[in-house]
Amino acid sequence: MILGHIGARKGSKGVPGKNFRPLCGKPLIDWSLDQLFDCPAIDAVVVSTDDERIYDHAVAKGALAIGLRPAHLATDSAGKWGVWQHALAASEALAGPVDLFVDLDCTSPLRRPHDIVDAIALFRAQRPDMVMSCCEARKNPYFNLVEPDATGALHVSKPLPGGVVARQQAPVVYEHAASTYVLDPAYLKRAHSLYEGRVIPYLMPPEACVDIDTEFDFRLVEFLMTERLKEAKHG
Repeated sequence: MILGHIGARKGSKGVPGKNFRPLCGKPLIDWSLDQLFDCPAIDAVVVSTDDERIYDHAVAKGALAIGLRPAHLATDSAGKWGVWQHALAASEALAGPVDLFVDLDCTSPLRRPHDIVDAIALFRAQRPDMVMSCCEARKNPYFNLVEPDATGALHVSKPLPGGVVARQQAPVVYEHAASTYVLDPAYLKRAHSLYEGRVIPYLMPPEACVDIDTEFDFRLVEFLMTERLKEAKHG
């Protein structure tokens, strides 16, 4: 069984109530939730949340009724890993063994439906512990990311012998795009964080993995989604 998961905590300091805030005609979470329900590869869907409104909404749409997440997983400091582990255990108790765990971040609604299918296909082809969505970094620590030393003077973050004078000369660096993850459930159960095993990138274009963390991000995603819907309408 392939389990599709979405984590949607109630609290948000940057954009209060963002996970259920309307975006282009439906709650933000539904842009990702509907992708899971519409994906033929996904056998069951679960939403981990401490928000009763989001929970009832998800269960009404067909998500597994695992109950609200524990309080210790609903704080600002709670990481993805513990949330994923709890959701996997609760889901297996209801629906049986899970062969693949697919997580979509509901604050990154611009992924394309084929990204889910392609990320799963990459996992099956390469058999890593986890596939993680990434995009090419806009800034590179070998070239144009700098940091101050003890005196306040700036230096390239990761200097190479001879220096790097053009971006094309710098080693490839990816941004961790919080959008789409595919995990081996056995790895999720035994590990304690993202990078303990073999984690490989699933590359997405930057415009498909904008993550909403501020009001500006929300407005940007709203604009991009509006443009996408217009393009889809006019073929």
